[in-house]
Amino acid sequence: MTKIGFLSFGHWRDVPGSKVRSGREALVQAIDLAVAAEEVGVDGAYFRVHHFAPQQAAPFPLLSAIAARTSRIEIGTGVIDMRYENPLYMAEEAAATDLISGGRLQLGVSRGSPETALAGYQQFGYVPDADDENGADMARAHTDVFRRAIAGEPMANANPQMTGSVGSLPVFPLADTLPDRIWWGAGTRATAEWTAEQGMNLMSSTLLTEDTGVPFDELQAEQIQRFRTTWSEMGWERTPRVSVSRSIIPIIDDESRHYFGVRAQVEGQDQVGHLDGGLARFGRSYIGSPEDLVAELAADHAVREADTVLVTVPNQLGVDFNVRLLAAVQDVFTEVDAAPLPV
Repeated sequence: MTKIGFLSFGHWRDVPGSKVRSGREALVQAIDLAVAAEEVGVDGAYFRVHHFAPQQAAPFPLLSAIAARTSRIEIGTGVIDMRYENPLYMAEEAAATDLISGGRLQLGVSRGSPETALAGYQQFGYVPDADDENGADMARAHTDVFRRAIAGEPMANANPQMTGSVGSLPVFPLADTLPDRIWWGAGTRATAEWTAEQGMNLMSSTLLTEDTGVPFDELQAEQIQRFRTTWSEMGWERTPRVSVSRSIIPIIDDESRHYFGVRAQVEGQDQVGHLDGGLARFGRSYIGSPEDLVAELAADHAVREADTVLVTVPNQLGVDFNVRLLAAVQDVFTEVDAAPLPV
């Protein structure tokens, strides 16, 4: 069965129609949504991390609060931009959050997407080398240190005056199984292969930073297949996880029809545009009656390849609206999972 999680960007704006008007409301409603989502059987609560913007930016306090209020739902990120992160501090925060949750943290990381600030990570104190224009190499280096730290590798020399011995020390606390629950957000087929080589799970969003002319779902399905092939070639012992993100809006009442009925005519197909200096393909939105969505999602090659689907939610419409949306999406996927695989 496909796991269903929600993915929230945590927007807030003090404008007409918004039910999330402040940073506090964004955080409190995120917790309430995760609690309510668990109650209706949703499998995951994930949050996008953006800096210098009125969105969620500090995931670990939020995820820890959700962990303390829930008992079953997975909690995670999709994704943390590793260009901004101190890997050892992040290792401590991630392990503490995972221990509070009882091993439910699913941590999506990557180089990140374009931000509202120009090279904002430099204001956080992280400056890439001159030949690392977008900080991709720096992000991967930060990720490598972070992963070694959460695995318990020594990171500092012991002070004999305090420890009575010489040697090296890991960071604490440690969460033993957390290293198996790190996901890399891959935007291309080549990056998916690299992700498998590193032994990380694959997280693929609603856009790919390449375009071959085929529909988005087919290109993303090829990305997933290349990931799994490389994983097998590497000989890793565990079975990897794969998630894809989708914008899915079942039209189930007057409110959903009011906000999204017209958009179905505009957003029901892929878009191709320029991102980071190259062509990118953006996946379509799925907006319509539950019956129509069953047929459309059952034919989505990448959705059928993934074990987890993260549904991007319009968080500014409030908790009640999004709980109804997620419950309807779950009903849709009960039928999608039972449908024949696309040819």
